[in-house]
Parts: sequence; structure tokens; C-alpha cells
Amino acid sequence: MNKYKKVGLSALCGTLASITGANAGELEVIGTMQATWTSLGGQVTGNPIGMNTGLTFKGSGELDGGQTFSVSLVDTDKAAYSSANITLNTNSLGKFVLSSAEGGQGIGGYDDNMPRAWEEVWDTAIATNVNLQKGVGSSTNLSWTSPEIGFTTLQIAWAPDNDGAQTNNKGVSGSASDVYAEGFDAVLDINPQFDAGGFNLFLGVSQTEIAKDKGVEGKNLTGDHEEAVAGLVLNLGPVEVGAQISGERLPTQSRATTNYYGNSSWGVAFNINDDLSISYGESLHIQGKTKKISVTEVEAYTPKSRMHGESWQIAYTIGGIALKYADTKFDDTGYTFDGRTAREARVVAMSMAF
Repeated sequence: MNKYKKVGLSALCGTLASITGANAGELEVIGTMQATWTSLGGQVTGNPIGMNTGLTFKGSGELDGGQTFSVSLVDTDKAAYSSANITLNTNSLGKFVLSSAEGGQGIGGYDDNMPRAWEEVWDTAIATNVNLQKGVGSSTNLSWTSPEIGFTTLQIAWAPDNDGAQTNNKGVSGSASDVYAEGFDAVLDINPQFDAGGFNLFLGVSQTEIAKDKGVEGKNLTGDHEEAVAGLVLNLGPVEVGAQISGERLPTQSRATTNYYGNSSWGVAFNINDDLSISYGESLHIQGKTKKISVTEVEAYTPKSRMHGESWQIAYTIGGIALKYADTKFDDTGYTFDGRTAREARVVAMSMAF
């Protein structure tokens, strides 16, 4: 989930500690802190003050012949383990990653890559319960990214059991899922960038086998679990504009259950100068279910549930501090069908990195 390139914590990060071993390489620790003030329209706000802190550990080293390896571990608020990656960069065979992260590899890294000054439209204090296409990214997985050829890379990610679990050392995920089995993702990323501008075109697909021998009582499963994403971001000097779509087919024929999801989003961000950025974005999220009808009749879809959001954002950096603001509106949160469930949120944040 990339942020607008000129603004965000990545632009603020520094080194808290750097430890160099005689042979093992280098380890650095990066700290972050964010304090927020949130106002919710039409809801009980209570205490509007919030905060979180986090540490990211990054280790790196070099092998014979100039090949490099690295490891990253993200320890989020209240010492909650978030993600980890072990990476091997080869001279000519591309990059190999063992990932235990929430949507980091495969199509999970492209679930919403729209330009923005701060956060995704659906991630600004409103509980949307949005479903995004993650592929094997939410399970411990192995991935390979090809060397860049003509500004283009191909990434293949694989999970032996795409059950959404991050497995510990010497551990197994066991029966974390009674439905999903082996899963594969493939992502084509074309990213030419020049002084005058450029673009990023990405196309990704995911397929997860259904473990039919694990059949769940009361559900009739057919086919594989399929997901896809496609998007284009144009870099026009100080302006970035982009749009993307994604979809997910769930292999169920049971009545009154979710059969598919669809998402679309677009955004435009303007970098006024090196310190100040503004953005506007919209997102649309669709859920389709099968009808509650007799088992003797043909299955059909109910009318789609549509959830729509829009967000204005601004971010300003002052040295190692970033001040950010988001004004967001969302309709029909939680995939409601009544057309009346609307939410509003205004968030002011101050972030520091060290």
C-alpha cells in the first residue's frame, strides 16, 4: 500500500540505532509515533485522542559476488508483531522473498495503490469492513521477482496452504482453514520513470485451490477461489493521477452467501512543494450474494450492495514531523443494502519518525 511518493513516514525515517557485526552485516532500528484527533459525524465519538508507536528492524548483508540479503521485522503498536520478510537479491536471477506479512507479496501489495497524501479512502477512521483482494499475501508465502527488463518485472508468489495464517518458526498452520489449499499469484509491473514523468501499469491474478476433501458442512463449493487486480498511475511532474479495479470470486453456491466482491478506486495527488501535498480520492466496493430461494430453483444474484467513499487529504512535513488531515465520507458501510447508512470522519494526525 504505497503512499504518495513525496509524503509519508518513509520520507521521515531516520536511524535510531545502527549495529554492525564483524561478519553478519548491519542492523538498523527505525521508530515511529503518531498521535491523532478523530471526529465522527453522526456517531458517538467519546475520547477523540489516539496514538500508536512502532519499531521496524532492518538487517542487511552481502554475499560473495556482490549478492545481498536483507530481513525486515515490523513491531507495531503495543509490541504487536505485524510482518517480517527475508529477502535474497541475486545478481542475475532476480529477488526471492520469504514473507510473513499482511498482504505484502503477490497481488496483496497492489490492493490499493492510488495516489494520496496520507491514507487510503477506506482507512481514515471509518469502520467500512471493506474486502480487498490479497491473494496469497495474507499467508506465509514464497515469492520470486524477475530481473527488470524494459522497466518490467514479473512476480510469482506461492503459498502451500493459502489459509491466511503467518506460521512461526518450526510451526505449521494446521487447520487454520477448512476450505483453501494451495495458492498462486502472478503480477506484471511496468514502471518506466523519467525526469519529465512516467507511469506504473500493474496487472495481477490469483488462484487458490479449494480443498474439496475438507468440505464444510452446509456449503456447496465449486471451482477455485479467483482474484484479480489491474491499475494505472500516471506521474505528471508534481501531479500523480491513477485508477484501478479488482475483483474476487468466491466458490460458493449456497443460498444467501457472498458470491463475489468488486472494488474500484481513483485518486489524484498534487505535490505543491517538497513539504506540502494534497489529494482527493474515491473508492467503490461491491458485494454480490446468492438469493434465498428453494434448492429446486436456479440460483440467482440479489441486487448488489454498493459502498462508496471519498476523501480529501493534506500532509505537511516539518523536518522530522508530519502533520496530516483527512476529511472522509462513506455511504452504506459494512455492505448494507438500505442506502441510508452514511458515515463521516475528520482526522488530524501528527507523526514523528526517528
